[in-house]
Amino acid sequence: MLDDLGYISKIDKSKMLDMIYQFPEQIKETIEIVNHTNIPNLLKIDNIIISGMGASGISGDIVQQLFRDRLDIPIFVNREYDIPKWANKDTLVISQSYSGNTEETLSAFKQAHQKRCKIIGITSGGKLQEYCEKREVPLIKIPSGFQPRAATAYILFSSLLAFKKIGLLNENIDLEIEETIQTTDELRKNISKAVPEKDNISKQIAKNIFNTIPQIYGWGIYSPIATRWCTQLNENSKIIARYDVVSECNHNDIVGWSMNPEVSKNFSCILFRDEEDESIYLSKRLDFMRHLLEGSASKVIEIKVQGKKRLAKMMYAMYLGDFVSCYLAVLRNIDPTPVDAIIELKKALAEI
Repeated sequence: MLDDLGYISKIDKSKMLDMIYQFPEQIKETIEIVNHTNIPNLLKIDNIIISGMGASGISGDIVQQLFRDRLDIPIFVNREYDIPKWANKDTLVISQSYSGNTEETLSAFKQAHQKRCKIIGITSGGKLQEYCEKREVPLIKIPSGFQPRAATAYILFSSLLAFKKIGLLNENIDLEIEETIQTTDELRKNISKAVPEKDNISKQIAKNIFNTIPQIYGWGIYSPIATRWCTQLNENSKIIARYDVVSECNHNDIVGWSMNPEVSKNFSCILFRDEEDESIYLSKRLDFMRHLLEGSASKVIEIKVQGKKRLAKMMYAMYLGDFVSCYLAVLRNIDPTPVDAIIELKKALAEI
């Protein structure tokens, strides 16, 4: 089924696989966009708020983890209608919404402006563009026409490059971005729809987790990647999926697996492995979890991450999950693109 290109095209009517295939090109395009965007050098920033929902929020989580031990100022990811009370004129707010019409983000933008925060907008248009233009707020205008979750590169790399442009980064992020482009380009050559299942790890994973409830375990830099896998499986595959974080889950979650065999057999478990970034304690925890889960869950899959720098490794793991979610949708005979439940909710909210 996954090797029948005609069948894949029949199911993937809106060409989600083709959209996500363009990830490396989206990064390159974002570099050009930000280079030609007027963003002032901001002299005093005490803290950063990244405000966004869905893929925009996960992009914030990725930035937060990537710079956790590299920036001297804290990054807070905001998924609320308002922003924290401590935000002030020395707070940088990255307000990002692909559509430009995300109501939580727009509400938080208004409050940030009232508090005289420094703001940078990232959007393809909508009300957020109007808000930025009306208030003369720097705006990174990204291309429209994508599903938000298929435009993650535009959102994520806009914020990374904005950090560079305003003088927040003392290190050279360009080499990391170049490696990320090369790593994801190489990966897609091995997992695109034309590559047969026997040689395609993403198709193999999709088949292994088919008819199970995936439980994805993240840790450190892979914590937001676990979130992304989960949300992509929710939206593209249209299934229930869950994620958790090591080592917090070792203080509660593992007890459930050890004493609930009749339910645990319905789950598949995914673990990210990275020998370079795993401490001896983390490796011991992950090995223990693998052994425990192999005796409880239907499937246990270890993702051996590729790349040298952290950004490339994070994007390798994320990009792999994007393809997996689409192939799983094909196995379920479901077009990955439509998200009817979300559209219905937005209609209901519009009536308030």
